[in-house]
Amino acid sequence: MAQLEAENKQTGKRADFMVWIKIVGLVYLLLLAVGMIGSGFKWATGGQAKELFEFASNPFTALIIGTVCTALIQSSSTVTSIIVGMVAGGLPLATAIPMVMGANIGTTITNTLVSLGHVRDKEEFKRAFSAATIHDFFNLMAVVIFLPLEIATGFLQKVSAWMVSPLSGSDGMSLSSFNFMKAITKPVINSVKGALESLGEPTGGIIMILLGITCIFISITIIGKLLKVAMVGRAKQLLHNAIGKGPISGIFSGTLMTILVQSSSTTTSLAIPLVGSGVFKVREIYPFTLGANIGTCVTALLAATAVSGELADAALQISLVHLVYNVLAVAVIFGIPFLREIPLKGAAYMGDLAARSKLYPLAYIVFVFFVIPLFLILLS
Repeated sequence: MAQLEAENKQTGKRADFMVWIKIVGLVYLLLLAVGMIGSGFKWATGGQAKELFEFASNPFTALIIGTVCTALIQSSSTVTSIIVGMVAGGLPLATAIPMVMGANIGTTITNTLVSLGHVRDKEEFKRAFSAATIHDFFNLMAVVIFLPLEIATGFLQKVSAWMVSPLSGSDGMSLSSFNFMKAITKPVINSVKGALESLGEPTGGIIMILLGITCIFISITIIGKLLKVAMVGRAKQLLHNAIGKGPISGIFSGTLMTILVQSSSTTTSLAIPLVGSGVFKVREIYPFTLGANIGTCVTALLAATAVSGELADAALQISLVHLVYNVLAVAVIFGIPFLREIPLKGAAYMGDLAARSKLYPLAYIVFVFFVIPLFLILLS
């Protein structure tokens, strides 16, 4: 019996080891994909990326593009990784910053969909829908506060530029000089570009972008599944241990769990059934969902390491914008008592509406994430 247990334990260790080997390989694929998008974007636009995105020069349009794309893809990590690649290919930072803000809004639709699992029980659905929409209200508030500030002052762009500046001095030293990923990604990216060279510009570049986007989808999707197998059991225990022990513990645990599973949607979705079933209150899981916003920034920072060349600093800068924006949003909104209560009150109101009629949640999802954004794009 003891020998059988030892053999099972050894088999389990080998299986865990193989899971992490696969994760490392998929992270490499993610880095390759971001590099391919950057190279393909630069190739397809002939260096005229700014002109290509003139339609999104209105920051509100860029915000909505980020929101709708993330709502459709159901992954802010995927969208922000694509944005990093596009910045590496010449997408202006002023356009990319609102897109990143929009990705924060779009990712919250997953929570709302998860809450629909409680629709049969009126009281459970009320609690679950409130827990889901608190993330929406927080991210909408963050945009209302920080987007006008960014438009007026370029605050986030300046702060992130200051953070990157030590690695891009006038002596010729830059981030690309220290990019340890360049040596293992650049040869593969150049080989892909060489294979598509005969297609010419812009066809070759467009196909390279599509290949990169496909690889990002594949890598992030499979990484998410593998990490769920490896970590979600522990993550659930972490969630039980952290929620209800104070806001700092909740924020830290939400950040850590999201880094572990590489998906803010997974992190926040784990909390929805617990609130729906009455194990926790909306106020208790509130800080936990905010930590998920911070933890999801790791993917974009990782993606930025794949970028080389003159726009490597810009790619790192947009990933830092994502981090600074989310940290400041938590500090300002959650740190100021009257602002902290607004998402809670909005979520409670939406929970009451959901309890009255199931048509309200459906209308909320369709209008907030699709109809209103598309209408504003057409209007602008």
